[in-house]
Amino acid sequence: MRFDLIGSRETGAVAILHLKEREDPASAAREIMRRHKLVRSVLLKAGPRKGPHRLRQLILISGSRSTEVVHKEHGYRLRLDPLGVYFSPREATDRAHIAEKVEPGERVLVMFAGVGPYAIAIASAQPDVEEVIGIEMSEDAYEYFVGNVALNRLEGKVKPILGDVVDVCPSLFGEFDRAVMPLPMGAHEFLELGLKCLKPRGGILHYYAWGGEEAHERTARRVRDRADMIGLRAVIIGWRRVSAYSPRKWKIGVDFLVSPSEQIAF
Repeated sequence: MRFDLIGSRETGAVAILHLKEREDPASAAREIMRRHKLVRSVLLKAGPRKGPHRLRQLILISGSRSTEVVHKEHGYRLRLDPLGVYFSPREATDRAHIAEKVEPGERVLVMFAGVGPYAIAIASAQPDVEEVIGIEMSEDAYEYFVGNVALNRLEGKVKPILGDVVDVCPSLFGEFDRAVMPLPMGAHEFLELGLKCLKPRGGILHYYAWGGEEAHERTARRVRDRADMIGLRAVIIGWRRVSAYSPRKWKIGVDFLVSPSEQIAF
């Protein structure tokens, strides 16, 4: 039995349950609620993430039908309902990793921002950041994002934008010191947008993908090739496993230093 806890003592928590084929959901839910008194609802994963909003079908198997919670990590709070928006508590360490890299005065772009965890982590850890802009296309996630900015008193530092990155990013080309792309499935479709949003002198790109042992090497080639096509040079400066998908497959984060090669054609 594996499960993730989303929430806090402030509002209670929701458990997201991962079961193998022969495990009993009802028995597992009882055991979770016995061990963790703050859990008020247990949801069972009933399929893979699907659709543009990366939502997974979840089935309530025990507890309250009210599943909105406030989740706490690294000193900030995030209000959300896991039934309606994407959120992974397993990525808290990665959010902290990104946040601690941000320097004073940077402008940072977060694509696929969700309820705001990366944007809020950055602005909370680096109070001297100039601005963090987060783009999210789900109206439900965007509304939580706006609320979470206020909840953490980050108005003026974090700016949520409702829209598709395909439509929004072209108006932001050349504006950012750092771009974060925390979407592992299909991120390559938007890679050029992320690269072009960096300042003409270059910047840092945090890119994500799924894969096995060689995933970071394959990802590095993909980013290098795409950067080269638009007159940029991308050099890998680090990578890490963010979360496990299966015994030999992980979500990985790969960091790149991006600079102009000869001429940038924005």
